[in-house]
Amino acid sequence: MSLAQGRPARRGHRSSWPAGGLDGSRSFGPAAAVAAVQFAVLAAFSGGYGYHRDEMYFIVSGGHPAWGYPDQPPLVPLLAWLMHHLDPGSLVVLRLPSAVACAATTLVASLVAREVGADRRGELVAAACTAVSGFALAVGHIVSTTTFDLLSTTVLLWLLLRAVRHDSTGAARARNRDLVLAGVTAGVGCQFKPQVALVAVVAVIVLAAVGPRTMLRTRGFAAGVVTAVVIAGPYVVWQAVHGWPQLTVAGNVAGSAEGGRVGFLPFQLVMVSPVLVPVWIAGLIAPWRRPGLRTARFVPLTYAVLAVVYLLGDGKAYYLAGIYPALLGLGATSTVEWLRGGRSMLRPALLIVAVAVSALISAGVALPVVPQRSLQGSLAMALNPDIGEEVGWPRFTTTVAAAWRSIPPARRSDTAVFTGNYGEASDINLFGAAHGLPQAYSGQNAYSEWPPPPDHDTSVLLLGYEGSEAAPYFTDCATLARIDNGDHLDNQEQGIPVLLCRVPRPWSAIWRDVRHYD
Repeated sequence: MSLAQGRPARRGHRSSWPAGGLDGSRSFGPAAAVAAVQFAVLAAFSGGYGYHRDEMYFIVSGGHPAWGYPDQPPLVPLLAWLMHHLDPGSLVVLRLPSAVACAATTLVASLVAREVGADRRGELVAAACTAVSGFALAVGHIVSTTTFDLLSTTVLLWLLLRAVRHDSTGAARARNRDLVLAGVTAGVGCQFKPQVALVAVVAVIVLAAVGPRTMLRTRGFAAGVVTAVVIAGPYVVWQAVHGWPQLTVAGNVAGSAEGGRVGFLPFQLVMVSPVLVPVWIAGLIAPWRRPGLRTARFVPLTYAVLAVVYLLGDGKAYYLAGIYPALLGLGATSTVEWLRGGRSMLRPALLIVAVAVSALISAGVALPVVPQRSLQGSLAMALNPDIGEEVGWPRFTTTVAAAWRSIPPARRSDTAVFTGNYGEASDINLFGAAHGLPQAYSGQNAYSEWPPPPDHDTSVLLLGYEGSEAAPYFTDCATLARIDNGDHLDNQEQGIPVLLCRVPRPWSAIWRDVRHYD
């Protein structure tokens, strides 16, 4: 029995919202099976290649617990640190929460479909399309703030859809509960990645503009807002006290790696899969074509407003990823109706082929299935260059260690290791000790908040700087080695020099100059 059934609608408040919601008569069934298969695939491939630079950075940051960091909230670093220490060196264990989060997103997408009246076949369509999406496999393969933003945004939109349905049927108690849970989701999600807060704000503005507005005047909505603010508050306060470095980071990394503003819209066509675009497009238009979904228009309008905001603000194309599972859920019922409109099995066969082709393409782009030596110039690197940042770190460590051992012992005692980015420093801090390397420092992001090298270190083993870049701060630089990942892969570390330089001024004097947010 639906939570809304058995409750009379409020006087003068008529709803044509389709039957939906969680009820005891329908199990998750096939959608749960799809989510389980997705989890199994992600877990099976999670040990491929190696650590991503961000994963190493998260682990190190989690070892410096704080209410926030310049470029992120605290929960992903804490989670990464915990999983790393449960089984040090295991990529499978480290990435298990990401696989769980993506499988949960798939399941919630099916719940969105159920919420708007889809039958079991519609739930399966929503789950299958979400599970094989390129964005889902890409962020489910590694530890990423986007992984958990994907889940929190999907849950937030599902809860708001439930609140709208319960509001339209006069189920005030259920509506208020949904709104409070939406507040919890927004608050907790903000502690993983603050982007969900923007989604929540835009969704509320859209609801206030186009309706339904009634639930925005309820105690449940007020309680949800207060709950979200209280949960997200510590991170917001940390940012305010530190001068809002997250905004500086966002400004410095503005500009999509997927072609900038010109490539922003075309990239949306491959975010899910080129052949599954009709399903989420159906989700955009379903609330206009289906009278019963009129009050769900806030979802596609939220997507449209966010697209404009990110496009004008030069945001990265993948910032919209969190909305797609809900759009796939909204489009599932229309897709099922299309399937039933044919007189043969041609349409179902076409959808099955589209899902299968999408799975193959997405796996090839997002998962470590291409041999490392073949990555350069591959489709995987063209569409998902982050996958190249998982390659070459063991050789990076051994090269730096060999350069370190080549320094005369007398000079080595007064030499710091300083890197241009957090990935290089984190690799050394996690795995360098086994090769005789000391602690590494960096001026980037969270590392800039931690202490600099001691002033008595008058030499530096410098990574991530070419000679001209080092000149303002370091002198008498000599190249000891160059990083080579051995696979001819043009990633961020390939070919950078390992320099031995003098530090003409105390580190405390140059620290402000070498710190940077990006």
